[in-house]
Amino acid sequence: MDAPDPDPLDWRVRAFVYAFVVNRGRPPTVAETAASLGIAEDRARAGYRALDRRHALFLERGGETIRMAHPFSGVPTPFRVRANGRAYWANCAWDALGIPAALHADAAIEARAAEDDAPIRLAVAGGRVLGGDEVVHFPRPFRVWYDDLIET
Repeated sequence: MDAPDPDPLDWRVRAFVYAFVVNRGRPPTVAETAASLGIAEDRARAGYRALDRRHALFLERGGETIRMAHPFSGVPTPFRVRANGRAYWANCAWDALGIPAALHADAAIEARAAEDDAPIRLAVAGGRVLGGDEVVHFPRPFRVWYDDLIET
């Protein structure tokens, strides 16, 4: 079943979340969103949940904390991206490349190889990936990613 069309306020919540992440390097709490938008915390919480149902962002299971606002991660991961003087967590290797694309910025990427935890360092400059001969591997086909996006 498709999620109902979001209220326009939900899209304002989403825009605020992304701007906050870009400026602070982390997602806002429900209280921070409510205060900044001048709405009740219950309404901000409802906006988070509506956006989660639409996969416009992902909450921690059973909670109200933002886990993912693609390509940004709300929790530490093996993928760290530094751009525009800030550091961000990416959800995966693909999102580590997505952050500089979303920001239209050059970036330094620090990651860990899944098979042996070896450090990987890449850079994005002028829209090009610079670095070694790393390969991004997706262990699950795209058609099942949303079955469990955190494990994908």
